Amino acid sequence: MKKIGVLTSGGDAPGMNAAIRAVVRKAVHENIEVVGILKGYNGMVNGDFIPMEAASVSGILKEGGTILKSARSDVFRTPEGRATAYENLKREGIDGLVVIGGDGTFTGASIFGHEYDFPVIGIPGTIDNDLFGTDLTIGYDTALNTVAEAVDKIRDTATSHSRLFFIEVMGRDAGFIALNAGVACGAEVVLLPEKRTSFDELKEFLQKKYSYSKSSSIVLVAEGEKLGKTIDIADRIGKEHPEYDVRVTILGHLQRGGSPTVTDRVLASELGVAAVDALLTNKRDVMVGIVNGEIVHVPLSQAIKDEKPINSRLLNLINVISG
Repeated sequence: MKKIGVLTSGGDAPGMNAAIRAVVRKAVHENIEVVGILKGYNGMVNGDFIPMEAASVSGILKEGGTILKSARSDVFRTPEGRATAYENLKREGIDGLVVIGGDGTFTGASIFGHEYDFPVIGIPGTIDNDLFGTDLTIGYDTALNTVAEAVDKIRDTATSHSRLFFIEVMGRDAGFIALNAGVACGAEVVLLPEKRTSFDELKEFLQKKYSYSKSSSIVLVAEGEKLGKTIDIADRIGKEHPEYDVRVTILGHLQRGGSPTVTDRVLASELGVAAVDALLTNKRDVMVGIVNGEIVHVPLSQAIKDEKPINSRLLNLINVISG
């Protein structure tokens, strides 16, 4: 293992730069050359490579986003695109690959690694925290804190005007952000993809928690919730209960940005070093994760396909302690 490549792919997540920094610094420490691959798998296909050294990653630990840029690649989904990417890697003399991203990134990495018997290690970088086999993914803690700060501010105006706010948060088909932010912010109701809530149940919750108190209520909605789009749910509630003062806020990409928290900086640093260690010990087609504070290696296929359960204890907690 004389030269490795590193890339970021899919949605950006705070802490990706910290992971890049750790990969580069660890490789340099081991006398391994590092090549940064720009714009994810598109960069592999286009041969968009840059040499990296310790100085290349100075000052990026605290920065959000990714200095290597990110993009989704349709061409890499094709056998021809992956063949071109492989030829570019071999021409550059790259012996192993570290990819930082989520399930889409890992899917591409696993397919590529198997097709060409190429060593690939995944680092979980996604705010959704939906990858099986790791307690935390890079960016999740920062996104949680961003959501908590935003909801706390919305609560101020909700209380001032006795309003009912529906607030949509990211997470695609996973409710980890909504659930944990709901506990942290005292949301009265949390709608999750993993727990089906009927419209009648929602109305009953609101009758108990909002209509009775006439103060304020926060309904946190994970974007993949099966009841419907947040704005449609709120509109229906408003029409059926005109006495409710209903408002909607969609936090959107606000949740992806910002300087990573200490938790994300430390996690990214640990996983970046662990990824290089994995390559040096001849591991391949695995994700490096963290479980109970210990580094683990999980097959990429398992990290992608196995469902990561939400914490049912927190669900019960919301029902008990919400207003």
